[in-house]
Amino acid sequence: MKVNIADFTTFIAVARHKSFRAAGDELGLSPSAISHAIKQLEQRMKIRLFNRTTRSVSLTEAGLNLYERLRPAFDEINTMLDEMNCFRDTPIGTLKINAFRVAARLMLMPLVAGFTRQYPEIKVEIASEDRLVDIVQQEYDAGIRLSATVEKDMIAVPIGPKMKLVVVATPDYLARHPAPAHPGELVKHQCVVVRFPSGRPYHWEFEGPEGRLEIIPSGNIILDDMDSGLEAVLCGAGISYLYEQQARPWLESGQLVSMLEEWLPEPEQWQLYYPNRQYMTCGLRAFLDYIKSPLPTI
Repeated sequence: MKVNIADFTTFIAVARHKSFRAAGDELGLSPSAISHAIKQLEQRMKIRLFNRTTRSVSLTEAGLNLYERLRPAFDEINTMLDEMNCFRDTPIGTLKINAFRVAARLMLMPLVAGFTRQYPEIKVEIASEDRLVDIVQQEYDAGIRLSATVEKDMIAVPIGPKMKLVVVATPDYLARHPAPAHPGELVKHQCVVVRFPSGRPYHWEFEGPEGRLEIIPSGNIILDDMDSGLEAVLCGAGISYLYEQQARPWLESGQLVSMLEEWLPEPEQWQLYYPNRQYMTCGLRAFLDYIKSPLPTI
């Protein structure tokens, strides 16, 4: 039986993604080329490694056994190669980050644009989603969330400017519905509700003479991300609770009006977090060094 390292590289990619297309995207090959390579490997080994249907790819028992035996060795090889990469003047490789959607757009994109100009041979892959994911299991180098949602076993460093929250509506809406003077009066208004992937609505937090208040908004528009909430409030759908950086252009133009400013909580800062382990990829190390430099104003 004659096989080479490239055969097993393809096998590892398909086993990890459980998809010929995703493996092809990783390796820069077409799905048909990936399928052909796996078929040839199976023929040479005289054993079936994957179960295939029109909708899914899964490992056979033999394939799973092979994957579990090979993966630690491949991880060790990749670690060694990345450590050697750090001796280069210009590192190469891929940096994979999972980020909250609004953080990816408002804060991360300007940083990544500057980072890739400084490190043109590092490719940055960003998955923007609001659900909480296990970045180790999903094989991300780092994640970006607010500190309250970062697991305690992670290393977290502040990234980007602090994010101020605002309560906003259009002048037209406020002409029909007088602005609330107290957070408790929001129950009388149509609020644009943002719901987390878990199904729980995003609670609006306030701080004032009465201490900390938490309002569960209600309204007839329920969305799954804050950018859609901005679009809804611009259409006159009601009141929304957003990041000031999102609403700033429309606040400055007068298309939106800010309310309850004396009740707003202290601005929060996003956290870049990554596993608490000795080895760190060269791309992540370079990115951590980059964000320690003066950041652009957002």
